[in-house]
Amino acid sequence: MTDNVLNTPLQLGRHTLSNRIVLPPLTRQRSAQPGDIATDLMAEYYRQRASAGFMVSEGTQIEPRGQGYAWTPGIYTPAQIEGWRQVTDAVHAEGGVIFAQLWHVGRVSHHDLQPDGAAPVAPSAIQPQQVKAFIETAPGAGELVQPPVPRALSTQEVKDLVGLYAQAARNAIAAGFDGVEIHSANGYLVNQFISAHANQREDEYGGSLHNRLGFLREIVEAVSAAIGPQRLGVRFSPLFSGTDQDRVYIGLVEEDPHHTYIEAVNVLEAAGIAYLSIAEADWDNAPELPDTFRRAVRERFSGRIIYAGRYTAERGEKLVQAGLADLIAFGRPFIANPDLPQRLFNGWPLNPLRVEGMYGGSEQGYTDYPTYQS
Repeated sequence: MTDNVLNTPLQLGRHTLSNRIVLPPLTRQRSAQPGDIATDLMAEYYRQRASAGFMVSEGTQIEPRGQGYAWTPGIYTPAQIEGWRQVTDAVHAEGGVIFAQLWHVGRVSHHDLQPDGAAPVAPSAIQPQQVKAFIETAPGAGELVQPPVPRALSTQEVKDLVGLYAQAARNAIAAGFDGVEIHSANGYLVNQFISAHANQREDEYGGSLHNRLGFLREIVEAVSAAIGPQRLGVRFSPLFSGTDQDRVYIGLVEEDPHHTYIEAVNVLEAAGIAYLSIAEADWDNAPELPDTFRRAVRERFSGRIIYAGRYTAERGEKLVQAGLADLIAFGRPFIANPDLPQRLFNGWPLNPLRVEGMYGGSEQGYTDYPTYQS
């Protein structure tokens, strides 16, 4: 498969990518404690995978209230910025391009993870039902727990959060990242504002879809002003079926997901950002995105488009050849195969994924996967 279209260069913002394979944001929970600081082990993990044409870091919280899982890294303190610097230096030494995913979980958190044990914050005081937070119960050990009823943010607090996103973007650039991705997917804070299920506000950020998109719009504008729109991407996770209730939180299924997300794409197009990343449902028998939606996204958005979700190289190649995608992201295969692009391009077999070490721990299941040996 050395002639695969995925093995061709592409311009993304100010960067020329060597191929069209993406390492997407993957939560691994390896940050140093206390302080949620990126480590040299994390630097090695990303360095190993720097043959990806494009990389996005695991979600990194923009403030203390943004954390929903123990041991995830932050990007809001000087120590965290320095921690990430060793990651970006390692990636750049290998010729890689890496953006930081800016993350705030909103209501998907727990008192144990919040400053002073407070309630998590959210658009509205509506408790999530199909998702859990992860708290530490002992050094190196933890458990999934039900999030409590969150506290609704005031209008001024929402505006303050917009400023925190912009500052986190500046921090990411100071840490050596090539740009940032706004996490607006998977039922987290920005997704909560977009969703009519999670957002029942009566101020300028609630009610109509235009108002519910206001938080995203202001973040995109503020981050673009802070670091430039060509250093910015946004990730969505639209779902077109809510039959599997255990998975609804992945994308907060809307009554009209096509209209909701095409309007959201219009926000991004107006801002002129570098790319849009779409995380498809990735469980067995998950609903596929309708072709009508893919075509509408391509018609409305002039930047680069990334798709992720149980893709094979063959399926990804077809999507790119059809003109509906520019890059394809591979999550679980990249965890188990640090040299994934070379394996895909040469038809080499893949390492199996080990469940042990997926979340938290040491180098086992993290940096100890072997490269291909012929």
